[in-house]
Parts: sequence; C-alpha cells; structure tokens
Amino acid sequence: MSDFPFSIIGFDLDGTLVDTAVDLAAGLNHILRLAGRAPLAVDEVRPMIGRGGRHMLEQGLVATGGVPEDFDRLFDEFLDYYEAHIAVHSRPFPGLADALDRLDTLGVKTAVVTNKTEHLARLLLGDLGLADRMATIIGGDTLGRENAKPSPAPIHEMIARCGGGRTAFVGDSIYDVTAAKRAGVTSILVSFGFLDRPAEAFGADHVIGHYDELVLLLETL
Repeated sequence: MSDFPFSIIGFDLDGTLVDTAVDLAAGLNHILRLAGRAPLAVDEVRPMIGRGGRHMLEQGLVATGGVPEDFDRLFDEFLDYYEAHIAVHSRPFPGLADALDRLDTLGVKTAVVTNKTEHLARLLLGDLGLADRMATIIGGDTLGRENAKPSPAPIHEMIARCGGGRTAFVGDSIYDVTAAKRAGVTSILVSFGFLDRPAEAFGADHVIGHYDELVLLLETL
C-alpha cells in the first residue's frame, strides 16, 4: 500500500495542464476583427485568461475600445469559433504526462476544476487524450457560475466525487490559489502558467517551475 501523502491532486486547465493561449487568443482576435478592432498579441491575452471565456472576451474588448452593446452575440460567436478550433495549437505542458503516470502508479486520483465551461473542458481534454485520465472534470458552469473559482465549492465537489482524502490543487491564477485556500487544501502554483504577477505574489503554499518537480514536492509534504 502506498504511503504517498495525498489521495487527490486537482488541476486547473488553461495555463496549468494545457498551454491554450494561442487558440484562445485566436478566438478573441476573431471577435475583435468582427468588431472592427485591432488584434491583440498572445502575450497580451495570457493575463486575461483564468476566469472563463466571457471574462477574457470582456477584457479583450475593454483593452481595444470598450464592450459593445451586442456583447452577448459576440460571445456566442466566440464560443462557436473556439469550439471549432479548440486544439489547433493547444498542448499539455512539458512533463505533464510523466507526472500523471507517476501519480496513477501511486494510486492518486487526478481531477480538473476549471472556469472553462464543462463542455469545452471535456472537448479539449478529450482531443488531447487527457479526459480519461481524470476521475472527474468540473467546469465553471457545472455548479452554476456563482460557484466558479475563486469559490471553494468546485474543489469541495471534486473532493467529494473522488471519495475524500488529503488534497492538493495545482493552478496558475489567483482564482486557483484563493479557491484552494478557501477549501482548506494545499495550493501549488505553476510558474510557467498564464501569470499576471510575479509568482511569489500569489501567496501559494508552493511553486513549481516544471512538472518534473510536482511528485517530488508532494512526497515531501
């Protein structure tokens, strides 16, 4: 029987498991073109990611002249475009597959809690061969938008679905760190994610710079 100190490891999706920035920026820039706006660079879009597509689109529109009255129509257009191009460039971050293999060998359940809609999260993870590796996938709309991160509710739900036990949550945003802290679980920040501030400013319990470090860190806690 494994003496590994954790039973459940939860992950955020965008900027944590998968580098989705190029595909998300393409979707945002598609809408900016429709609105007659100039496109944004991928590096400008990265800090806007983390609280769901609606928030990202709002931020992109604010940065290029303001949110128009037909925002809901533009958001629907964004969802249609993004769903059709969800994994053109998106790929798991280096070392992730090996880390998941190691956690699986140790009998640890892995799961996803994202502010992406559950439908899009399952589509992306399925396209990348990661969906079946997760004990559960919880999206930003699964429990209602009012219960998306930084609420601890989806992390509590993840733990319940996985059968309980000591848990750590891995993410790249203040929403991830806040949700983990409110849920009373260990928070781990990936410094290679879509950070909008220096890694030390997030207040996470621990920071890793590569997935090669994850299991080694967890073994010491």
